[in-house]
Amino acid sequence: MSQPVETFGRTIQLFLVNGNPNGLTIASIHGWTGSVLVATQSTFAKLLSRPEVDRTGVYILFGPDPTDALSMRAYIGEADSVRDRIAQSAADRGFWETAVVITTSDEALTKGHVRYLEARLIELAINAGRVSLDNGQAPSADKRRMPEADRANMEAFLANLKTVLPVIGLDLLKPRPVSATKAAGQATTLDETRFEIRHKSGVKATGVEEDGEFVVLQGSEALKDAGYQGTNSYGELKQELIAQGVLGATPEAKFYTFSKPYAFKSPSAAAAVVLDRNSNGRSEWKVVGSKLTYHQWQEEKALTAGGSAS
Repeated sequence: MSQPVETFGRTIQLFLVNGNPNGLTIASIHGWTGSVLVATQSTFAKLLSRPEVDRTGVYILFGPDPTDALSMRAYIGEADSVRDRIAQSAADRGFWETAVVITTSDEALTKGHVRYLEARLIELAINAGRVSLDNGQAPSADKRRMPEADRANMEAFLANLKTVLPVIGLDLLKPRPVSATKAAGQATTLDETRFEIRHKSGVKATGVEEDGEFVVLQGSEALKDAGYQGTNSYGELKQELIAQGVLGATPEAKFYTFSKPYAFKSPSAAAAVVLDRNSNGRSEWKVVGSKLTYHQWQEEKALTAGGSAS
């Protein structure tokens, strides 16, 4: 019988260098020697002036993909001294909005370490499939020969990065939700709650919540034109989904159909695309086969969790 996976809290420290939440930020985890410096284009010069950027490390340039409005793009690099390399990489790439330098407070990273980290970060980003990479080639971590103990240390380092990067707004290593591979009518696991919209127009959509995202499943439908006169804050997103082929329909079809699952940032964004109008997803989505709204389901879930903890 397998042992349950132990979970525990983590303390992530965010140091605002100039006391400005939009300024240069340094992120770290209590007890970890890793240091993650985060800058925007307006604070990039301040990033380059930091002494940490003279150290051996890896870096990430992150921003919207200019060829795909639904995607983000990233470039991952490494250097003995990050300052010159990241400055050149940033000058060569106009897409980036966020620059991240990853190093250590004790200068323990060697050239071999950062070459391994670069290869593994690229590999993880490719496997996650959330961003397009601007790297011309994908180096293999298997070819980065290091002692077994060093490889283990770098994998532990990566585990901490997987925790820190989403906190600073980079989800390039986060695996896509498991449900993103499922269709609307596919059998569900016993512990997975599914939600549905059944609109009077006849449109039907099914979704699941996973890892903080709301995934509308393949085969779900969306209204073509609801004739709604109000504002749809997600109208631009819907048009991009149509342009990218996520939503498709023949001219005679009454509804659009999701050709593949799509992960939305919130249930309201998902409902707005399905219903072609601004929508409160917390009330529009209901547990399949019941009248329980997403909001009510969340409240019951919170009460159950609270009872288990007490």
